[in-house]
Amino acid sequence: MVIDSNFYMNLALKEAWKYQGLTYPNPAVGCVIVGSNRELLSVEAHKRAGFPHAEVLALQSAYFKLTKDSKILELTSSNDIHTFLLQNHNNCFNNISLYTTLEPCSHIGKTPSCASLISELGIKKIFVGFNDINNEASGGNYIIKKSGANVQTSILERKAQDLIAPFNIWNQDRFVFFKWAQRLNGTTDAGTVSSAHSRTNVHAMRDVCDLLVIGGNTVREDRPTLDARLVNGKAPDILIISREKIFDKSIPLFAVEDREVFIEDNFTQLNNYKNIMIEGSSKMFELTKEIVDYYLCYLAPTMNGSSGFEKVEEKFEILNIDQADQDIIMWMKREK
Repeated sequence: MVIDSNFYMNLALKEAWKYQGLTYPNPAVGCVIVGSNRELLSVEAHKRAGFPHAEVLALQSAYFKLTKDSKILELTSSNDIHTFLLQNHNNCFNNISLYTTLEPCSHIGKTPSCASLISELGIKKIFVGFNDINNEASGGNYIIKKSGANVQTSILERKAQDLIAPFNIWNQDRFVFFKWAQRLNGTTDAGTVSSAHSRTNVHAMRDVCDLLVIGGNTVREDRPTLDARLVNGKAPDILIISREKIFDKSIPLFAVEDREVFIEDNFTQLNNYKNIMIEGSSKMFELTKEIVDYYLCYLAPTMNGSSGFEKVEEKFEILNIDQADQDIIMWMKREK
């Protein structure tokens, strides 16, 4: 059976979506490497800003699979992996194919240029989902082509564009996503909804977002902390949307150090931030329809509670769906 390039690009996209919301200010990127006999050598994704890019991690995994040299698995910094591969590859990548959701970067920043590494390793077949429109990092395809490689672009381009959209949006303006957790019957009340894994994932997103928006009633009723303690991360600034400005300052969110808390009856404060998470239920959903770019839903396999989204009418386009622990995680955008 012949497996086409769409299959491998889909694998790269699915892996990258697992880290959407975690890589700010970098883009979410996935990479797959396939051997000469079309065997799958690696499926990797960029996980966090400052960490190795997807292509570097994929090459690291593929190198080990091809050579059984476990020394490379001890390396964690991008510079060290680059250096090791350049010194030890012995042309083991000559007949492989590399699939990446985004054009390999050309610039040298916190990590070396992926395009230069790919060229120097002698990789001759590269498939790209979406060409980089960021002036600082674009031009990687040109560097790779100069080495004599065959670069095919626009593989599942629409899907790759949906993946990279948050990065492109926050580079131009601000990116706003709405997150909620619900049960199968649409409810969001009556205690904890999502799994421990899902809650940890949300805390990791809080760690890298600039601002978290929440409704005043939720603050008064739930008395939340809204920090990133499950990942020992940084707590975002808070915007509480409320007509009533008086709150009990013993509510834990007010005691978190190194954060600003705004209490406003409008969303003007969003203009001062780049990566913004909104947490809420149906009322906040209706209030923010015109400012939200993407939606993130954690769907728990339970039925309980009495209120939430059960009366909301809306149509979404699912961008990615995944299962982690027991919950189904969906990234979506509204159909317009």
